[in-house]
This record gives sequence, structure tokens and C-alpha cells, in this order.
Amino acid sequence: MEHEELLTKRKGKIAFLYLNRPEKFNALNISLLNKINSALKAISKDDKIRVIILTGIGEKAFAAGADISEFSEFKSKEAMELSKKGKEKVFDFIEEFSKPVIAAINGYALGGGLELALSCDIRIASNNALMGFPETSLGTIPGYGGTYRLAEIAGKGIAKEMILTCRKISAKEALEIGLISYLTEKNELLDKATEVANQIMMNSPNAINSAIKAINYSGRDSKKNCSEIESKYFSKCFDHPEFKKGVSAFLNKRKPNF
Repeated sequence: MEHEELLTKRKGKIAFLYLNRPEKFNALNISLLNKINSALKAISKDDKIRVIILTGIGEKAFAAGADISEFSEFKSKEAMELSKKGKEKVFDFIEEFSKPVIAAINGYALGGGLELALSCDIRIASNNALMGFPETSLGTIPGYGGTYRLAEIAGKGIAKEMILTCRKISAKEALEIGLISYLTEKNELLDKATEVANQIMMNSPNAINSAIKAINYSGRDSKKNCSEIESKYFSKCFDHPEFKKGVSAFLNKRKPNF
């Protein structure tokens, strides 16, 4: 049986995606990126799945970067294509996905692996996690959105310091700088991710999708345009059945069932 680079598991309304290249510390090769894209496309059409949890197989790595062996001989034209296609198929695709994606970081999240986690809506890490961008030590820079996503989440100063020095940070420091939302014991990571997923699923799927779109827009345009985008998604919610359901439940002092 062919080794599967991505394992999928469903538990209720949650889809678990497991990066499954433990012998390579779950390094992201082109084949694995394509499989992530295909899995997410299938999930987007399944109304019964409400949240995705993305993690790595094994105890050592979430994803320890991109698979360097695939592009070590690339020239600039090929590198440009690699970066653009990777963002289109996976990194930007996850950030703009219609359902929340939680990264459960269970070890090394380096280079492309950290970029993958940064693309997710929420990041949770176990206490053995280690994060960083080693790209400048290889003569390049992050190419899957790491430069601007890290700056947006943790600030330009931290982004420059981490990328320019290649310094790796612990999960504890990642929590302190806002790079992750929760820090857990290693054996409690997926339980915490599931708990957060269950909290999300108590709320309106349409409102959650609208919030993701509005938040993603923030920081990438003028305050005025961000305000207009927020008002656009805010107002659209009022025409959705889930708004009426939520308001009715509130007025009748009961919990909505979305």
C-alpha cells in the first residue's frame, strides 16, 4: 500500500488533517501541498464539517519546513512559480477558507511549517514546540507568506528579528508574543484543539465565515476601506437565516442551535 502523506479523520463535525511524513519531519513537498488542497476542497463541499484541525504525525514535528531537496536546483523563474502556486493552493487558500482552521503544533514548526501554521485562523502548541524561520541561513527568505503574516500577528520588529537572525522560539515565547493562543502539555494538544473547535461550533457558521473575511482584510488596506468591508459583512449577516435564529434564541433566553 502506498504511503499516504496526508491522513484525514472525521470526528463529529470536526475534520482532522494529519501531515504524515514523519521520516522527513513532515516536510512540505509539492505532493503533500497538493493533497492538502484536495482535502480542503472536499471539506468545503461538506456542510456537516464545521472546523478543521491540522497537525503532524509523530512526536517531533508539526512540519519542519519545505522539502529543500525539491527546489535546491531551482532558478528565480521556477522559484517564483513555486511560491505563487504554494500560496494559491495551500497558504492563501487556508487563510481565506470558508471554515475555521486550527493548527495544533506538536513539535518543530520551521520555515514552510511555520508559514502553514500562520495561515491558520488559530494556533495551539504543545510545550515541546519550536518555531522559527531558518531561510536566511540558506540564502533565501520565507516565500509562502511568512514575512507579512508573522509581521501582522507578532509585529514587524519581532518578524525582522526572527527572520534576520533565524532564531527559534519556544512555545512559551510564542504564547507571550501572541503567535499562539494556547500552550498545552504534549498529550493534551488535540484535546485543547477539539475544545476550541467545539466553542467555535456553538456559533453561526455564516457569521464565523464573515468574521474571518473581515479580519483577514484588516491591516492590508486603509482604515477607511477596512471599515467599509466590516460594515459590508456585518450588514449581510442580517439577511441570513442564522441571524434570525441567533437573535430569537437570545430574546427567548435559550441557546441557539446552529
